[in-house]
Amino acid sequence: MSQVQQAMAMLIAAFHKYSGKEGDKCTLSKGELKDLLNAELGDIFGKSSDQKAVDKIFKDLDANADGVVDFQEYVTLVACLTMLCNDFFDKKK
Repeated sequence: MSQVQQAMAMLIAAFHKYSGKEGDKCTLSKGELKDLLNAELGDIFGKSSDQKAVDKIFKDLDANADGVVDFQEYVTLVACLTMLCNDFFDKKK
């Protein structure tokens, strides 16, 4: 597999590692999202022990306000973070 294909597979695997523990295997509950943020993105977000911060992130991600974060909403988070990281490193050049 190419690097891009490997990255895609890893993003999918990370989502499904946390989804379904508290319900639908195709969505992330607030608790599942918190676990994902802490374990997979803790270096960027810091440990999400602040429930208000987790609530805000969850609300911002849940674009259709259905009370869960689906795969498309998760990918939006990853894409935005990737763009921010790219901007950060471009400015350091």
